[in-house]
Amino acid sequence: MRQSVRHWPATPLAKRLGLQWPILLAPMAGTSTPELAAGVAAAGGLGSLGCATQPVDVSHRQIAAFRQISNGGLNVNFFCHERPADIVARSQAARERLAPFYAEAGIGTPPEAAEPFVPFGADHLALVEEFRPDVVSFHFGLPAQDLLNRVRATGATIFCTATTVAEARHLEGQGVDAIVAQGIEAGGHRGVFLDTPLSQHSGLMALLPQIVDAVDVPVIAAGGIADGRGIAAAMMLGAQAVQIGTAFLRCPEAATPAPHRDRLRDAGEGATRLTRLFSGRPARSVVNRLMRELDDSEAEAAPYPAQISLVAPLAKAVAEADRPDVSSIWAGQAVGLGRDMPAAQLTERLAAEADTLMRPANTETDR
Repeated sequence: MRQSVRHWPATPLAKRLGLQWPILLAPMAGTSTPELAAGVAAAGGLGSLGCATQPVDVSHRQIAAFRQISNGGLNVNFFCHERPADIVARSQAARERLAPFYAEAGIGTPPEAAEPFVPFGADHLALVEEFRPDVVSFHFGLPAQDLLNRVRATGATIFCTATTVAEARHLEGQGVDAIVAQGIEAGGHRGVFLDTPLSQHSGLMALLPQIVDAVDVPVIAAGGIADGRGIAAAMMLGAQAVQIGTAFLRCPEAATPAPHRDRLRDAGEGATRLTRLFSGRPARSVVNRLMRELDDSEAEAAPYPAQISLVAPLAKAVAEADRPDVSSIWAGQAVGLGRDMPAAQLTERLAAEADTLMRPANTETDR
């Protein structure tokens, strides 16, 4: 008879959020969609939308679309980076390094750098107050206290990313409800907001138990988790939930461009690394031509997020030719464990795999 998945203990955080399984879709800006979030929610996890880098009206449509197709839990995510100063002057070196790529693509010269989006502010707050999502999460630290208080007043559970123990302690002191412990393996942007050198950052298996021991709020494990083994390991180390992103990029509901899907399928060990070349902040991407040829110019990247305004036109032009050789392909170090299946099915598979590993040795099969 079919085995029932029920040996995985419910955690306090999962109970608070009404989840069957403490599996959280990472809020991946640019690739998360209402359908992807709904698929994870339908299987008993938490759906997420990355609202940080897109216009507020786009986020409004996405949240509304999710609510039309799902009554599950939803996390909306925002960035709290510092706005850069002297963008034009600080971006000149990056423009010069990108100029040959522009010429090759036949699109003239790199534009003057600009600020493509702003950190969490009044317009984002209005979105939160209108929709009142179950979870509001932040990356690169927290917003100003008055904004944070108003988010809290909506009843949302507040998450924020920590990449070090010091950041986790700081976030607990600011009253967050749960901390996302982001290991160095994670795809996309590092959530760094304190001045700890990247050379001192840890992998998840070292970072997670230290954060769990350092704070009293629930801790969510993120980075390099793509199957039941990673989930079970994180739970054994004290996590109350896991946040998974890269494993969902090959789901049909994800807005992952076809050339990027091909690269993700072909990626294996050593396929990713951290780079500042796409945005100005450290972020993990599948290595491509731009990263290889400009490897020596990391320090010349424009300040975040101005570097995006320089790379985006080039990436768009090349993407139209189905060439992913100059655009970011955010992915974590476990990219080789990805699978092609719908989001709900993948969530159920992940839960079943973790359950099998966490089942006591003497438990008999349910009949």
